[in-house]
Amino acid sequence: MSTTQSERLRGLLEPLVSAKQLDLEEIEVSRAGRRRVLRIVVDSDEGVELDACAELSRAISEKLDETDAMGEDEYVLEVSSPGADRPLTEHRHYVRATGRLAKLQLHEGGELVARIVAVDDEGLDLEVPGVKGRKPTSRRVPFDGIAKARVEIEFNRKDKKEEEA
Repeated sequence: MSTTQSERLRGLLEPLVSAKQLDLEEIEVSRAGRRRVLRIVVDSDEGVELDACAELSRAISEKLDETDAMGEDEYVLEVSSPGADRPLTEHRHYVRATGRLAKLQLHEGGELVARIVAVDDEGLDLEVPGVKGRKPTSRRVPFDGIAKARVEIEFNRKDKKEEEA
């Protein structure tokens, strides 16, 4: 997608997304056979429910029909929340991942798998799991020391919401 089209779509759609108290995370236009696919990824601190995606999809569809932002060719509109394995790239992504296990690739080299305990403007406070029965240790990693980060999916960990229920 051209930068101009991306900027135009973002300018057109961001107010609609913000009105629903959501963050516009990504806009992607790709080809699927003869059609194009417009993928809109949205998120919020509380997550995004399916009904919110459907409601937003209708609003975006109406807005796009009023304009020529997608041109005359057919396209498929997909509005969704980010997947569990999406990269952590923004400060708000780290805040939303507090309490979760994350895999970090560090600029200094090496990889670190640790639980995000706290996030501030400079970096992360992490709890590194102990190995072979040792206790977990604390570690501080500044944002500028992180090359890549992604939430690790945990199947056996109880969520705080489940524990409270």
